Amino acid sequence: MASLGDRLDFVIGKKAAGSLAEHFDIHTVNDLLRYFPRKYSDGMTVRAEGEDLDLEKGEHVTFIDVITDTKIGDMKPVFDKKSKRMRHPKWLRVTLGEHRRRVTATFFNAGWMIDKLPTGTRIMLSGEVDFFNGAMQLSHPDFLVLASPVGKEIGTKSLKTIASASTASGDDLLAEFEREFFPIYPANSKMQTWDIYACVRQVLAVLDPITEPMPNWFVREHDLISEDKALRAVHVAETQAQRARAIERLTFDEAVGLQWGLVVRRHRELSDSGPAAPRRDDGLVAAMTAQLPFELTQGQHEVLDVISSELTATRPMNRMLQGEVGSGKTIVSVLAMLQMIDAGHQCALLAPTEVLAAQHAQSIRAMLGPLGMAGQLGGADNATRVALLTGSMSVQQKREVRDEVASGEAGIVIGTHALLQEAVEFHRLGMVVVDEQHRFGVDQRDRLRAKAPDGVVPHLLVMTATPIPRTVALTVYGDLETSTLRELPRGRQPITSNTIFMLQKPAWLERAWARIVEEVRAGRQAYVVASRIDENDKPASAQKSTKKSDKEQGPPPTTVVELLARLQRGPLAGVRLGLMHGRLSSEEKDSVMAAFRAGEIDVLVCTTVIEVGVDVPNATVMVVMDADRFGISQLHQLRGRIGRGEHPSLCLLATNMPEDSKAGKRLKAVAGTQDGFLLADLDLRERSEGDVLGLHQSGRPITLRFLSLAEHYDIIRTARDLCESVYESDPLDAGMAVLSAPFTDTDRVQFLEKS
Repeated sequence: MASLGDRLDFVIGKKAAGSLAEHFDIHTVNDLLRYFPRKYSDGMTVRAEGEDLDLEKGEHVTFIDVITDTKIGDMKPVFDKKSKRMRHPKWLRVTLGEHRRRVTATFFNAGWMIDKLPTGTRIMLSGEVDFFNGAMQLSHPDFLVLASPVGKEIGTKSLKTIASASTASGDDLLAEFEREFFPIYPANSKMQTWDIYACVRQVLAVLDPITEPMPNWFVREHDLISEDKALRAVHVAETQAQRARAIERLTFDEAVGLQWGLVVRRHRELSDSGPAAPRRDDGLVAAMTAQLPFELTQGQHEVLDVISSELTATRPMNRMLQGEVGSGKTIVSVLAMLQMIDAGHQCALLAPTEVLAAQHAQSIRAMLGPLGMAGQLGGADNATRVALLTGSMSVQQKREVRDEVASGEAGIVIGTHALLQEAVEFHRLGMVVVDEQHRFGVDQRDRLRAKAPDGVVPHLLVMTATPIPRTVALTVYGDLETSTLRELPRGRQPITSNTIFMLQKPAWLERAWARIVEEVRAGRQAYVVASRIDENDKPASAQKSTKKSDKEQGPPPTTVVELLARLQRGPLAGVRLGLMHGRLSSEEKDSVMAAFRAGEIDVLVCTTVIEVGVDVPNATVMVVMDADRFGISQLHQLRGRIGRGEHPSLCLLATNMPEDSKAGKRLKAVAGTQDGFLLADLDLRERSEGDVLGLHQSGRPITLRFLSLAEHYDIIRTARDLCESVYESDPLDAGMAVLSAPFTDTDRVQFLEKS
């Protein structure tokens, strides 16, 4: 008999277990039983989730279908060295009959199978999707014959070969394949779905009853089936209703498992020692507040009170500050950092790009004035110093900044990934601020916090201008407390947004260029944004879930280089244009941005390098070319670069997609609201869970098979409450640890430990 924790090589043998480990990172019985089917057969046809039209080139797919047509052809003759004769190989193309979109499979060197695959053969095929002349095709796929008019059981791998790895016979497996519902697993050319299913069946045949990991009262209260029934039914259920009950239970499993990892992480931090920074009435915070040229909003006051209180405690603050573009997060972070400096600590502000880091340094120095000029003529008596460290600085410049940081002269240290280098040593790091935190991996954030004195965990404030949906806040950032700024500072002007469907209304784009000229003549400035730099740059495609049919329509996206040339000799001739993109050197970027801020450039033609942090109040118009190539949140971020001054602003989203396409509707939704929180929810529905949970942050994706961040807020909230309750009574609860294992084992535990 077997239990969930058993290694697979003891249950199904070394060969099969080795293949599962190599190709799918499956090592234990629990891993295999939680490697859920991606879909199920429906009668004779297995479709992808949704419709066949959603399949993309290169996707590995399995079909169960009937051959309705065959075609045979000659391949190029080849000389057989063994027989010393010319061979005349054949190819065979079969057409499957149950799909609304025609599907073919082509086999090469197929002489041996031509007579054995006649029309009327029921067959299972697995391979990679390709397209030709509108038809979907599989090239030389693996296959199994399930029923044949000629009575021959053949295939790339016979049922008897599959059965040899298990206790089942070939006939038993054939009976399984002929059921109305049959599980189809994520597979590849090295290990097909039928191989995986054979392993699952063998494990289920010897599996001991599974102990219930959740409290029995919770299972009864939510009318869930047992863990044992769910893990069996999801693989072998006879009916769709049984499968639905299993999926309902396993959805709760995923929610509880993920929340348990986060709850454990958060409670462990209660014992960490943080740098206490009591508030002072005579320090930099008071001086800065007194010299502000504007009044803080009510929301800023409330958030500052919470942060200030947490900074006085000996437990490290772990807080996320989210707010609309332009809601005033920066001044909140500056006042928080000044409270730390008043107590004798240093602060590090980590920014994702050099442009943003330089912008922060410039704006914070301007805010502080004499308070940020320690050691300089005109500096206040209690002043601190703001240091900037980026990768493009010269060796001498870096050395000078590192000396300021190591000596403690610099109270606020702003930088990019250069701050993470071992050569950077802080005198007394007490707080880390991460701007646009989704751009950073958790390892990077952790490396910066580790530069504090031994035994001290710095306070952490992460900021995002992309509002976080409730479910994402509970999962991805479940160990962080959240503060939200919804109120925009007084004086901000509204932004009008419209969509230009260039193929249907080309005159509208000409009007957009004319509007830019009008704004420039009135003394204002504009942005024109493109999705890629030049022909060597891959087209942006932020919407991974967009259908293939949407992606393939329209001409290729305009590059920023060709767009600049076109505008210079066309509609914006005579207007001072500047170019900005990610391949420019830091000096070139700084020079261009300085000229734009100074009004020496009227229109900045750029890529998304200006997405965050760029603040030019005189810019009032933005045209985003090929806007369908950008994600919803990205468009909202870009739009936030205008509307920052005293004049009303206009954002135009230009696209070659049809108005009634999925992309067209998405752009109209963005244009129809400035509510970033509403757009964040829409963005979540558009994206896959993997995009949201983040591969780049952990080195390994946290995979949710059934739990939807867009749809299951109530389940996630319920799971959170359960985990908090169980932790209070038993922090080492074994059942919760089992459910949490997929999210906390091996390198996934590093993700949660370093979040």
